[in-house]
Amino acid sequence: MGHGPAVKLGKDNASAYKSKIGISMFIVYTLTYFGFVVINAVSPALMEKVYFGQTLAVLYGFFLIIFALVLAVIYNHFCTAAEARLN
Repeated sequence: MGHGPAVKLGKDNASAYKSKIGISMFIVYTLTYFGFVVINAVSPALMEKVYFGQTLAVLYGFFLIIFALVLAVIYNHFCTAAEARLN
């Protein structure tokens, strides 16, 4: 009936490092998103301005999505290196 874990689980010596970097990246992303919310609340007309054929709202929204993916790749890279070094 099913199978066990694919890898043997043990103590993760890199967990403190991974938590620290994850929380730091979360704060950076939250501040970036907070900027989006503040612009929409304080000056919604600014989000209607067109740059490169798109409104700032669309460009900022795509930036947020791409930025999240970039942060995920960076996080994965640093955590994988830390696991290899510390475990």
